[in-house]
Amino acid sequence: MFLDALASAFPQSSYTQSECLEFTRETDAFHKLSKRGQGILGRILGGESGISKRHFSTSQPAAMFDAGAQELNEFFEREAPKLSVEAFLNTGVSVAEIDALIVCTCTGYLCPGVSSHVAEQLGMRDDVYLQDIVGLGCGAAIPMMRAAEGFLAANPGKKVATIAVEICSAALYVNEDPGVLISLCLFGDGAAAAVWSDEQSEGKWQVGGFQTVHIPEEREKIRFVNGGGKLQNKLHKSVPGLAADAVSVLWAKRSGDPSQVLAHTGGRDVIEALEEKLGWSLEETRKVLNDYGNCSSPCVLFALEERLKSDSSDDRYWLTSFGAGFSAHSCEMWR
Repeated sequence: MFLDALASAFPQSSYTQSECLEFTRETDAFHKLSKRGQGILGRILGGESGISKRHFSTSQPAAMFDAGAQELNEFFEREAPKLSVEAFLNTGVSVAEIDALIVCTCTGYLCPGVSSHVAEQLGMRDDVYLQDIVGLGCGAAIPMMRAAEGFLAANPGKKVATIAVEICSAALYVNEDPGVLISLCLFGDGAAAAVWSDEQSEGKWQVGGFQTVHIPEEREKIRFVNGGGKLQNKLHKSVPGLAADAVSVLWAKRSGDPSQVLAHTGGRDVIEALEEKLGWSLEETRKVLNDYGNCSSPCVLFALEERLKSDSSDDRYWLTSFGAGFSAHSCEMWR
């Protein structure tokens, strides 16, 4: 499978971490927290989190803390397709060329899924194959790519669009759980769209060598749970080490040494754990975290896009994503 195009999209509204702390302090949800909870938010948003700014699909993010479950889902239904469409249009590929659309997300649930809304808004043909991947969390982009590879193997000569989209502002949640509060300080909104085909030509990047490891006994360490009808993120302090250990299992299965490792952002502590375990400096991953925070599933594709902008003489990449499950995924790209 070969990469034809890759592009991203972010909401117009962005906020520095200090601005996030400022508007959070104005909410009733903040004032209902204990001194300990308020202190956690103050230390992370006011400290060195590795994040300069995050993007939200609203100009009034503080209002999301008071929004009900239905309002949040309606917000997701409106904003997820909108950002997905923007990301696809940024690829420059004609909609008429697309034969399949696969969308992954974990920050909202729709039936029919986001793909139905995106296909309608883009004016896709009515015979385009639609598939939604929901529930794989931050790691979903690479399994989505693997699904695209399977479609192309079964349907030679076709083109597949994949979109990873997360509206994390639809999952803003506050309680005394330290993991919930840390999550509140990390996540932002974004989308990444890619177009894939089986058409080989000089200079095109090929992807393959997909690997997965899942550790269901660690499921409770990082997952979404229902918090009064809202999405509440569970995040245990052991996640950085857990991620590094899982990714190292996949790293051992690589077919060769890459020019660069491109990883999901996770957070500052996750990146540090990965760098120590793998022995690589994850420059693009750090830049994505700095510029956008943790946007969940699209982040590994943001890192890939960042690396491709460098127009270097690279000939091989190793990509990894990880999250809910606990699961980790990898693939290789070469040219």
